[in-house]
Amino acid sequence: MQRLQRKIDFYLNDWKKSEKRFPLIVKGARQIGKTEAILHFAKENYQSVVEINFVLQKQYKSIFDDGFEVDTILKNISLINPDFEFPDGNTLIFFDEIQDCINCATSLKAFMLDGRFDVICSGSLMGINYNEIESNSVGYKEDYEMYSLDFEEFLWAKGYKSEQIEDIYKKLLTVTPLSSVEYNVMLENFREYMVLGGMPAVVFSFVSQKNYSGTLKLQKQLLLDYEEDITKYAYGLDKGKILDVYRKIPVFLGKDNKKFQISKVRAGARNRDYVGTVEWLNDAGIINVCYCMSVPELPLKGNYAPDNYKIYYRDTGLLIASLDDEAQQDLRNNKNFNTYKGAIYENVVGDMLVKQGYNLYFYRNEKGTLEMDFFVRDSNSLIPVEVKSNDASTNSLNSLIEKNIYGDIKYGIKLANKNIGFNGKFYTIPYFLTFMLKRFLSEKSV
Repeated sequence: MQRLQRKIDFYLNDWKKSEKRFPLIVKGARQIGKTEAILHFAKENYQSVVEINFVLQKQYKSIFDDGFEVDTILKNISLINPDFEFPDGNTLIFFDEIQDCINCATSLKAFMLDGRFDVICSGSLMGINYNEIESNSVGYKEDYEMYSLDFEEFLWAKGYKSEQIEDIYKKLLTVTPLSSVEYNVMLENFREYMVLGGMPAVVFSFVSQKNYSGTLKLQKQLLLDYEEDITKYAYGLDKGKILDVYRKIPVFLGKDNKKFQISKVRAGARNRDYVGTVEWLNDAGIINVCYCMSVPELPLKGNYAPDNYKIYYRDTGLLIASLDDEAQQDLRNNKNFNTYKGAIYENVVGDMLVKQGYNLYFYRNEKGTLEMDFFVRDSNSLIPVEVKSNDASTNSLNSLIEKNIYGDIKYGIKLANKNIGFNGKFYTIPYFLTFMLKRFLSEKSV
């Protein structure tokens, strides 16, 4: 079977075509396919690929000990492995797991100025001290953040062609309802995606076997791997407290308001004792944090309460895998995603928004009489996004759109198990088209 096609493939090809190629740092959570994608690109485009993994090949950490001149670095690499070749203009040097060798980032300026070799670095966000890497290579690198497969990549893995997906997008753009075949087939694909998530090993297993056999075992192992990595890489923080937060995420998502409260993580827990834990999990690419807006108005950044937030899993398949066995059986056998207080739908929508480059914000007033799941924006307005696990009423959405006090809000979006439509106040969009939302908002004319 062929490899999984990824969106980074197109990005890397464009990077290769650019006249002035900065050294590239591909960052992202563990086990999302960074190394595989880079090596596939490298072998397709270069005569020589010099791959160095600072975790598996610790002896290469010393290649920068004599300074950062390119020829000196190449000389030291060749001393360790004389089989490497460096033809000018046709060599890619791939530094993998750079979180284990911060000095590598300092060398990027020298490689950029030298110009003879292309350089790509990759690192796990869980291990990267990115502030240090940033300061060591500012102005001489390009960044790309990679995620687990989004729904479009999942459709590619299932064999769908870009033209078929584009046909569906055209209907969204023109606010034309999908046919019953289009709707039902895409909904079934999306239900598979919610159960599986986007971790490449899980998706590859599913599309290879054409069934779920073994996928839950893979997901549970990934959850354990993340816990192990937390104990390995959480420098300067109490690893036990990070694990406390990580393990309690499903508990809070199962509550009505889903607000995460440090005071309820364990008896006697105080916010000041957990400073940095949530941020670390977010920086590591394990969670998505959704902040409560102070008021529903623009700008989004800076207009939120830093201590009032929800936490979602970065990968919805891992959220489902973290639930108890009975919930697993219900979800997999009965496709009963309406259980668990709508958290699964919110989680997957949040993940799809983040993968389009959005930060996550919600709103809930003090009385709890007005609340909205997410907010995005277009060029001149704030857009409330309501996620409905059923076709319940949309009182908060109507209030935000209709009341004059919310001047930045012109219209809204309702994501539900409903076909494409527009009622003059808000667009109704099926959950499974959330991955098209940013493009739709920039191109729509209705």
